[in-house]
Amino acid sequence: MGKEAGAMQEPEKISSDIEENKAYFKKQFENAMDFLLREMEFGGTKAALFALDGLVSKQTITLSILNPLMDAPLIPGSGAAKLKFIEESVLGSVEQAHETELSKILEALMSGFAVLCVDGCADALIFGVQGFATRGPEEPQNEVMQRGAKDGFTESFQNNMAMIRRRMKTTSLKFEKHTVGSESRTPVVLCYLEGVASPQILKEVRKKLTGCDLKTVLGAGYLSGYLERGRGMFSGVGISERPDVICGKIEEGRVALLVEGTPSVLLVPFLFVENFQTLDDYLTRPFYGTFIRWLKYFSFFLSAFLPGLYVAITTHHPELLPEVLLLKISESQAQTPFPVMMESILLYFMYEIMREAGLRAPRGLSTTVSIVGGLVIGDTAVSAGLVSAPSLLVIALTAIAGYAVPRLYEPLAMLRLAFIIVGNFLGVWGVMIGLGFVLMNLCGDSAFGVPLLSPVSPFQSRPVLRDVFFRSSWKNLARWDAKVQEMPGSREIGQ
Repeated sequence: MGKEAGAMQEPEKISSDIEENKAYFKKQFENAMDFLLREMEFGGTKAALFALDGLVSKQTITLSILNPLMDAPLIPGSGAAKLKFIEESVLGSVEQAHETELSKILEALMSGFAVLCVDGCADALIFGVQGFATRGPEEPQNEVMQRGAKDGFTESFQNNMAMIRRRMKTTSLKFEKHTVGSESRTPVVLCYLEGVASPQILKEVRKKLTGCDLKTVLGAGYLSGYLERGRGMFSGVGISERPDVICGKIEEGRVALLVEGTPSVLLVPFLFVENFQTLDDYLTRPFYGTFIRWLKYFSFFLSAFLPGLYVAITTHHPELLPEVLLLKISESQAQTPFPVMMESILLYFMYEIMREAGLRAPRGLSTTVSIVGGLVIGDTAVSAGLVSAPSLLVIALTAIAGYAVPRLYEPLAMLRLAFIIVGNFLGVWGVMIGLGFVLMNLCGDSAFGVPLLSPVSPFQSRPVLRDVFFRSSWKNLARWDAKVQEMPGSREIGQ
């Protein structure tokens, strides 16, 4: 029984009969108008070339495969001997390989390769002749930098690898190809620095990719849920569309995942403090980089806790407000029909609806949506007495502050709503309890064995003072990096 089960799991091989191979591929691509079949004969031996239109360059196939075959002298031998002679003495393709498994041949065809089969040979020759259209590098719209490079990743992982290689000219840079998806077989490339990236993290990433049971992967976000533990509110998987950012993280020992078909590159492990760091911080003078970083920390707490504190104080602790401000808020609230919590939630959802509409609307209408939304919420709602001006100011300030840390917008959106509700029922003490839960969640979570709040918790004084709360000069950072390199294995995250 064991032998029979093992035999059933053996992959199906290509046939030595050219007619059987043609029938097989025609059946697999039945009713597929992009399937290309070019039959030929040389020296009395039949051959066939298979490809998919739109994924291959017809000019490359003609110049590097068909023309050399047609112009070649008498090809000696038969079957395998002919195929070997063609490979070594006739064709001039740079990228070519042998394959016998039909599943891998089908995967190669749908990845832009051409396949040559010769009658009498149970082997296929695969050529790299990709020629599908790709988008050129452009500046990412979601990660705008003032002084950084203006190019971004594209949907082709080959182009993305080239952009990384162009910046990191070292033989330690490794690219390791995997496939994910039981049906689509999407290529995923692991990118890391050998000797710097932790072997334990690499082993765990490979294991998670192997255990991924998705049928298809249409974006990098599909894999995030498989790479992170999924228990915490904040993710330990980073994402970026900028080659310079990815290169900087790879040098720190991170592992990047390039997914075919998406310009977003995943980074593991990704620490919480890195949500407040941008490349512009390191391209400006240290004192201004430190100021901007503190501004982002303040914006995070402002965006997360300001609505909850506003509702808590106005509802349960009005004595904490100055008398003039309290009178202004009371006067505004007396003219509105809703309590403070309902008013804040209403404004919050109205803003989120406007934001979503602005993102999804056609570009020609996005400006109109913004103008109409601003008039409706900003002027008409206050004039009609539906909402108060202080509540509108709080929600607007909260929304703007959230854009200072765009990577944390998703958890911030949920935290705002939660703290509004908690602040209404439990007051300031409820907001403080919520803050404690957030801190416990951060301190108790980890990404690939690395504490998510590292190096703040557990506290490491030198990294915290050099590159977390403050941004030291490049001289100090380079001197610290040189010391770290002298200690074996100290640069490897997670060890």
